Amino acid sequence: MSATADHAEERTNPAARLGFQPGQVVQEIGYDDDVDQELREAIEEITGQDLVDEDYDDVADAVVLWFRDEDGDLTDALVDAIGMLEDGGDIWLMTPKTGRDGYIEPSDINEASQTAGLSQTKSISVAKDWTGTRMVAPKR
Repeated sequence: MSATADHAEERTNPAARLGFQPGQVVQEIGYDDDVDQELREAIEEITGQDLVDEDYDDVADAVVLWFRDEDGDLTDALVDAIGMLEDGGDIWLMTPKTGRDGYIEPSDINEASQTAGLSQTKSISVAKDWTGTRMVAPKR
């Protein structure tokens, strides 16, 4: 594939923009009726594997954490997600966009990520109703 084709895919496939790669094991936490199915399918298409759920008993290359304001304590959820990650893996925190039910203030996300020992690297619009925030776990 040419570099131009790679860039075109990044623009059209949100999972490519998130940096998912073929062969990765991606664990999904917080699945509910409101998650973006197109994004889920795009991740599975790129990785070539189904997303694994919260009961997966091995480490994952990346975690997709769908989280809404009413889901409890964000710091606890992030700490739990860190424990499921392969060293050097990413956590993609998916939160409802401004004005949507379950919206979380960016300052609350920042505070929770710092408390959990994570570094935020970027936030992007990943779907009509969802924003994705990439977090990197410290090396163990």
